[in-house]
Amino acid sequence: MATDAQQELADLRARVAELETRGPKASRHRLRALFAALLIVLAAVFTPLSAVASWASDTVGDTDRYVKTMEPLASDPDLRAAVANRVTDAVMQRLDVETLLASVEPADRPLAGKALDALSGPVTTGITDFVHGVSLKFVSSDAFATLWTQLNRRAHAAVEKALTGSGGGAVKLTDDAVTIDLAPVIDQVKQALVDNGLAVAAKIPEVHTDFTVMTSESIGKAQKGFRLLQLAGFWLPVLTLLLAAGGVLTAVRRRRALVTTALAVAAAAAVLGLALWVFRALYLDGLPDGVSQPAAGAVFDTLVRFLRTTVRMVITLGLIVALSAWLTGEGRAAARVRAAWTGGIGAVRDATGFEAGPIGERVNRAKTWLNWTVVAVAAATLLAWNHPTAAVTVWIALGALLALALVEFLDDREPALAAGAGP
Repeated sequence: MATDAQQELADLRARVAELETRGPKASRHRLRALFAALLIVLAAVFTPLSAVASWASDTVGDTDRYVKTMEPLASDPDLRAAVANRVTDAVMQRLDVETLLASVEPADRPLAGKALDALSGPVTTGITDFVHGVSLKFVSSDAFATLWTQLNRRAHAAVEKALTGSGGGAVKLTDDAVTIDLAPVIDQVKQALVDNGLAVAAKIPEVHTDFTVMTSESIGKAQKGFRLLQLAGFWLPVLTLLLAAGGVLTAVRRRRALVTTALAVAAAAAVLGLALWVFRALYLDGLPDGVSQPAAGAVFDTLVRFLRTTVRMVITLGLIVALSAWLTGEGRAAARVRAAWTGGIGAVRDATGFEAGPIGERVNRAKTWLNWTVVAVAAATLLAWNHPTAAVTVWIALGALLALALVEFLDDREPALAAGAGP
């Protein structure tokens, strides 16, 4: 009886000692979990800022990159129509039909008359339609695409000043707007009008008219913050990656932390995508009269298209990483998926009668390292890729999955199993 009481007392003391040792350990775990959560939250907050910073540095701060970004607009129908309308208005404002027709040389009158005879309705209306048709034909040509590239190269400094506040004193913003002088386009249209029989167009003086690329009044309110993001274009994404990695490594349950981090980063990128959509609507609603909304929308979409590409890529990558981390976990559903994976590959190997031999034994011994090598190569490929898209991210993931399947296919467990079952 006394022995039982002593045993119970000893067990009680051991239990108390265990609880006492657990106290500080549990406290440390809570502290680690809190610190890991803080790092993960910071990584999620910095994700959209990193995307904007990278875009600002690569696109807004680099003239060649900006010009390449804006090149597709030369073939956008809304922008072509807006430029043609602006050129037509500028030409017609300076075209005194009566005076110019009276000043036509006798030798040129047959050509001018022939051109006017082809017009329907009142003379002024007909000439307007004729000028618009010629303008629209020119802006649909390769010559306009080349000219558009040259004009955007000149306008880049004004765009950078509108978005970041930087730029020399020679950079001017007209009425809080970034504009492109269409004088070279008008010169080309004037020559096309002459070539099409309206020789009086040659007497139109040099015309300078501005085409608004973007308004800077609302954008300018965030110039200082945007400029800071541009300067942090490289380091902010690196800091975000370090915060995410630190949050995962600090956490007590790292796999769960990796899933949480990946989903949080993906959600933050999705918030940025939503913010771009909302800002686009507000920006277009605030445009002054006379600015073509379809053309302005096309310019906005083209200017931020690489930013949207980054948003889609980050969302895709976050979902892939979260799914991969979950599949390697200890949950029942994940275990069933892994069993189906290994069972399916094993069935294919058995059906083909493939025997890896010594290679299979080596693969079995180094399987863990081989799998991690595949993951490292996939990550390095994604990091080295110049502006990866969501599609590129998926293809890299599929390539990694194929490589992992090959490792599983070559894995020969039988020698290891036989050695384990030996005497």
